[in-house]
Parts: sequence; C-alpha cells; structure tokens
Amino acid sequence: MKEINIGRILIENRHKKGITQEELAEYIGVSKAAVSKWETQMTYPDIALLPRLAAYFDISIDELMGYRPQMTKEEIREWYCRFTKEFSDLPFDEVLEHCLRMARKYYSCYLFLFHIGILLVNHFMLAETIEKSRRALEEARGFFQHVKNGTDDPGLGKKVLQMEAYCWLALKCPEKALEIMDKGEDGFGSNEPLMAAAYQMTGNLTESGKILQIGIYKNIVSLCNLFSSYMNMSQSDDGIFDGICKRFQAISDVFNLDKLHPGIVLPCYLAMAQGWAVRGKSDRAFLFLEKYTDLATGDIYPLRLHGDIFFNMIDEWLGEVSNLGNYPPRDESVIRRSMTQALTANPAFKSLRTDSRFQEMVSRLKDSERKK
Repeated sequence: MKEINIGRILIENRHKKGITQEELAEYIGVSKAAVSKWETQMTYPDIALLPRLAAYFDISIDELMGYRPQMTKEEIREWYCRFTKEFSDLPFDEVLEHCLRMARKYYSCYLFLFHIGILLVNHFMLAETIEKSRRALEEARGFFQHVKNGTDDPGLGKKVLQMEAYCWLALKCPEKALEIMDKGEDGFGSNEPLMAAAYQMTGNLTESGKILQIGIYKNIVSLCNLFSSYMNMSQSDDGIFDGICKRFQAISDVFNLDKLHPGIVLPCYLAMAQGWAVRGKSDRAFLFLEKYTDLATGDIYPLRLHGDIFFNMIDEWLGEVSNLGNYPPRDESVIRRSMTQALTANPAFKSLRTDSRFQEMVSRLKDSERKK
C-alpha cells in the first residue's frame, strides 16, 4: 500500500534519535534484519508492535504509518483544480473513479469530501448517459450526507445541507429536498451591520467598511440568483415578466455586473431569453440572447471573482471565502462548451434555431470554445 510510509518514517525518526537498527531492534524485541525489512518496506511490523514503536518515537500511530487523514486548504484547492482539468480532458468514467478513490482515502477529511461533492455536482452533466449522471449525483449526495453527519463546523454544515437538497432536486426528488431544508433558519437581516458597528466602535474603520462591502456583495449575488430562479418560473402575465426583467437589468447596470460578476449575469440573460421565447416574443428573446452571446464570447476569461472601483476591499475576502479561492468551479473549456450547449440543447429555443441570428450566435459561441 503506497499510503503506508512506515519505512521512511522509521528511518527519519531513528536518525533523529541517533540510534542504530540494532538498538531499535533490541528495544522492540526483534532482529536487526526485521527492522531492515521494515525500513525498506519489504515487510511491515506486526500490528501488535505499532503502539510500542509509536510510543518509542513519541508519535501517533497515524504519524508512524505516514498516513494523513486530513488535507490542507491549499491541497484541497490543488486537487479540485486538477480534477476540473481532468474532467475537461479525460473520459468522465475515468475521472469519476479517480475522484471516488481520493474520497475514500480521505473519508474523514470533511472539507475535502465536501469539495469532491461540489466537483461532481458541477460535472455530472458531462456523463454519457443519464444513469451515469445519476450515479455521480448519488455519490455527491452521499458525501454531503456523510459530512453533514460528521462535521462540527456549523458553517460547513449549512453549506452541505443546501448541496444535499440540490442533489435531491437534480435527482427529481423535490419532496426529499424539502424534508432536509430548515425552513425559516435565517429570517430577515444579516450580521454584517452589527459587525461593522463593532469595528467602528474600536476605531477600525477600514475593517468596518470591508465588512459592509462584503455584505452588499453577498446580497447582490443572492439577489441575482433569486431573480434567475424567478424568471424560470412560468409567469402567465407578460407585464409581470417584463417587470422582473427590467428590475434585474437595472441592478445589473447599477453595479456593472457584466464586468464584476459575469458568471452570475449569464444565467439571467438566458432565463430572460427563454421566458420571451416560450411566450412567442422572438424579437425580445433575441435581445437577451444577443446580450448573452456578447458577454459569453467577450473579454471575461479567465473567469475569476474580483472586486472593482466600488467593491475595492473584497479581493482578499474572495480569495479566502472558499478553499478554491477565486477559481471557477469548472475548467474554462468546459465552461465555454456549456455556454454553447445552453443555446443548442435548450428546447425553449427550438422555434428560433432556423433563424440566421440564432445560427450566427451559435457560431460565435463555438468559435469561442476553441479559444484557450
């Protein structure tokens, strides 16, 4: 087993103590040849000897075996980025099995397991069949459930609950999602104003301003997600839907979201185009499809979360808020491909596909796919 590095650990700790193989063998009650075989990993010590060896070197049994059940945040980030690249370049089944092997190896590292679940949620649609997609979602849901049951981090527990509910929704089990969501947990308001007031009282105006910027940013992102979901609901009244679109566009323009956070704007443009397409308003649908295509093929790559002139104090926070830092959840080539598929595979745009405007947009998106 490559995970067991007892030979190297024995050598390192024996040298630290300044003892020979003979001296270690005499203490443990074995032959020098046995110690030599342990250190070259030809054989392993009997399990009954592990506590004595660990005690002798004043280390844990896990340390003696060179096994680390936890990953650092940087290691989690590196593995996530590596897997997103693999999902872009390698067969889905191969990468899925690699993810599952690593998850089994670090099954007690809840933060790593959470991000493996996130990884599968962000890539399950790449599977060749519905059955394989469902398997990836079931694996992700299992990881989220395991983390939920084991973590003592309330913040992680809340995030994992939301992701478990998302998996149930993607698996077409809305009742299950409703069962696990804690209704009314947040209520109204947030803690940023109180935190900012506390920092202001201590004289730390910089930190106070930073906290408030973070709160505004988080609420804008949350508001955009709500608008996107609201747009996707069936609204029989064109006037209501038009009002939703205008209000979102006003927020987007005020905060320059096309530049600040294009990843949150693109789904909204798509939802608005869908809404008008299903209502038979092709000209209005094309208006937002044009906005979507211009943004998706524009100078937004590489996609990274960042601040701007208004949000000039949040870049450090964006790098810390997730173990992934400001990296996107998927490889750029996968993101570009999904932006094209959002048009070509969307049944809402079936009536528009023969229109030269639609074909030109698809062509532009496909050209963008080939860019690196």
